[in-house]
Amino acid sequence: MTRTVLWALLSHWRRAPLQLFTLIAGLALATGLWSGVQAINAEARASYDAAAATLGEGRYARIEAASGGEIALADYVALRRAGWQVSPVVQGRLGEVRLVGIEPLTAPGGIGPGAEEADIAAFLGGAGQVFGRAEALDALPALDAERVVAPDVAPGTVLTDISVAQRLLERDGVDALLVAPEQPLGRADLAEIAPDLALRLAQGGSEIGRLTDSFHLNLTAFGLLCFAVGIFIVHGAVGLAFEQRRPVLRTMRALGVPLGRLVALMVAELAGIALVAGTIGVGLGWLLAASLLPDVAATLRGLYGAEVAGGLTFRPVWWLSGLGIAVLGTALAAGAALWRIATMPLLAAGGKRAWAMADARSARWQGALTLGLIGVAAALALWGDGLVAGFGTLGAGLVGAALALPLLLGAVLAAAARLARGALAQWFWADTRQQLPGLSLALMALLLAMAANIGVSTMVGSFRQTFTGFLDQRLAPELYIETADDAQARTVEAFLAPRVRSVLPLASVEIKVAGLPAELNLARPDPTYPENWRFLQSVETPWERLAAREGVLINEQLSRRAGLGLGDAVSLGPRAELPVLGIYGDYGNPVGQVIVTEALFAELHPEIVPRRFGLRLDPDEVPRIRAALIAEGVAEAAITDQAALKRFSLQVFERTFAVTAALNVLTLAVAGFAILMSLLTLAALRLPQLAPVWALGLTRRRLAALEMLRAVLLAALTTLLALPVGLALAWVLLSVVNVAAFGWRLPMALFPAAYAQLGLFALLAAALAALWPAIRLARTPPAALLGVFASER
Repeated sequence: MTRTVLWALLSHWRRAPLQLFTLIAGLALATGLWSGVQAINAEARASYDAAAATLGEGRYARIEAASGGEIALADYVALRRAGWQVSPVVQGRLGEVRLVGIEPLTAPGGIGPGAEEADIAAFLGGAGQVFGRAEALDALPALDAERVVAPDVAPGTVLTDISVAQRLLERDGVDALLVAPEQPLGRADLAEIAPDLALRLAQGGSEIGRLTDSFHLNLTAFGLLCFAVGIFIVHGAVGLAFEQRRPVLRTMRALGVPLGRLVALMVAELAGIALVAGTIGVGLGWLLAASLLPDVAATLRGLYGAEVAGGLTFRPVWWLSGLGIAVLGTALAAGAALWRIATMPLLAAGGKRAWAMADARSARWQGALTLGLIGVAAALALWGDGLVAGFGTLGAGLVGAALALPLLLGAVLAAAARLARGALAQWFWADTRQQLPGLSLALMALLLAMAANIGVSTMVGSFRQTFTGFLDQRLAPELYIETADDAQARTVEAFLAPRVRSVLPLASVEIKVAGLPAELNLARPDPTYPENWRFLQSVETPWERLAAREGVLINEQLSRRAGLGLGDAVSLGPRAELPVLGIYGDYGNPVGQVIVTEALFAELHPEIVPRRFGLRLDPDEVPRIRAALIAEGVAEAAITDQAALKRFSLQVFERTFAVTAALNVLTLAVAGFAILMSLLTLAALRLPQLAPVWALGLTRRRLAALEMLRAVLLAALTTLLALPVGLALAWVLLSVVNVAAFGWRLPMALFPAAYAQLGLFALLAAALAALWPAIRLARTPPAALLGVFASER
């Protein structure tokens, strides 16, 4: 009996192949968007883990030069003789590849080459060996060292012996010393042996991983939204299939098939479809991730300095995640239908009842749920804190808006029907209202897609507008240079003083403010700062008071994280506690920042000599000054002009949002597909409603035109309702999520032209989706329409 019942259930899909295609395609698209995002995240996190394993990032304390320069070999030797278990590290770049030199005999456990064929003698002796991934080794210039493929090394990085690295980089000192976890008792303090060095404690995990958590969380949230849009297609297809099979289910129940077995077989049927669609979706996700991963890698490299492999590796975690989300999505979409089947009376009516018409009671429940979700979203936005509250606001608000859409459209259509004059107009509005439940899920998907597009485009546009102005303010110097050492820094500064308008030294040191990591920066009193910098909040004449050593300036990130406002004291040392004079926007910087005047910085950190400078001069003088600096011994690569720096920053910005732009387009395409599938599914059920109108004299072509008009009209109304939802989404992204993720709030700007363009795209998508069903209706044979009157009703 089980086989017979199963074949009877499956026969529905043979009779309705379009429904089966809709179900599989919708679930595959939803799974593909989700698994693509998960594949990108998994690849990035694997790269972070490889980087942490390569250099023990976050797992071991490090000793670095307090001034940010190199550690002399004599200091390393002195520490080893004093009993410190430390191991030197040298880092630099050879072309596009990061070269890391280690000392394998003293390195902590787990640091070093990971290739199985690693030969310590070959690694240390002769020309040496260089370990890395194949793509990194291929990108190296010509070397005499042997190249060994090691897949476990971080992307874009190669490992070698420290002596080989120093030879290739033409360096004598080291960049840092890794401190082993176990140290001998009674060793001398670091300050006694090497007072110019500073100990940086272990962070207990990858620092890059922590910095990029918010980026990946945003990407995951967007993937989940794309998945939700696709699930609307699945929900509609499953609901229609269950309603159309009610007569078959009633008959099988009457013939003695147990209800439990019937429900179990339907669950098995859906699980099989979900696995097939999930497998297809994982394949689509692979293609999506492979196309977007280079942009994601460039974004993470530009924003956080994180190296992520540009190629995609198959990882079971996101493959299983894709199949799991496909099964879960099917369960969510079919749960209500399965419950109705499980509670259906034995002799329940099996005709084609108005399966998509919501009764008054369900509408009241839907309205109450809508108000509840919007209330939850408002409460989280006003009183919530953190990323979880931010995404909770987004989720509750978007779901509430989607549930409100059919109710609002129904009210608008009812009002239009009351105002209509003439039989045809009244029929059109009444028929449109009757079709609304069948199209409601597709229109909800369109609402979410449009709201996401409006919200994200507003966020990106606001960010671009603010960021461009921010660059104009912060990159005021026409030329930037970086000297090789302290001696060259002093010589170059003296050389430039009479030749340029201003020489602005740039230096920073890591400090703790209110227990939080931050950077302490210096500012030389100069008109450049008051002329170009803009404050979010400030006292009167902040730059003059800063120069008089009456306070400090902090960025917005530190203000929010440490709860600091104007006038609050900031401790910079045992005898240095100054009030906050101003709070400035610092977009793109993940860490807190404090600015003090140059004289105070020199008192607090006399060991640090600024090696970077911003030069103010006439733009026409840039080539002459550049040539003079090169003649003075400054490396050409250490000289950067303002235009190149701005161009690089804007390129990083544009690639940062390339992924969200692609997901926006895909989401809108999925919504258009949902409308198409809904219209095609409803087309067969529409004949009994259209045949009487045709019989009264309305031509098939006129009916098809009205069907096109109906789809475009509903899309237009949905787009209008999506505008306030999208703007609310943008506000949450800018004022709640962005603040929790990055620590700064962006001013919100409006872009009416972009919204109008999105609206036209939505109308075009709806028109294209309605075109095929309309053409089919226009070509419907008259015999098919006449057959409606011959059929049993």
